[in-house]
Amino acid sequence: MRLILVSIGRLKQGPERELTERYRERFHDLGRKLGFRGLDIHEIAESRARDSATRMSEEAASISAAIPEKSVLVALDEHGENIDSATFAGHLGRWRDQQVPNTIFTIGGADGLSPELRRKAKLTMAFGCATWPHQMVRIMLLEQIYRAATILAGHPYHRA
Repeated sequence: MRLILVSIGRLKQGPERELTERYRERFHDLGRKLGFRGLDIHEIAESRARDSATRMSEEAASISAAIPEKSVLVALDEHGENIDSATFAGHLGRWRDQQVPNTIFTIGGADGLSPELRRKAKLTMAFGCATWPHQMVRIMLLEQIYRAATILAGHPYHRA
């Protein structure tokens, strides 16, 4: 199974990009041994539309265009479910074992994800009740993906 992160907005050079790459590389090294075919990141430019409904619609179209057929969609949304790391690992392991070709993680723009994309999601998850900058959500998601791989591998990184 290939994991793909589709995110509105681009990370600039700096500590956020470095952390993103660190967790992506860590996952890549461990993930191959667990039957994952990689972790790709697709950055999509923010819509320049004047109103939020149009921005969300344009961004949803761009995100949808990046989603291959037969994919599981996971939406990152402030109103999503708060799940622990072991449960998250369980989802990834189950989808891998079911031979789902792709799991797509989506992070919307400043206005969030469109209701249409949230409805299509197999899982909608949040990182608590707080609103986080998109750059931080990306880092936290990649860390959780890496942590999930360590849980599936029985690696001591996760100590809960």
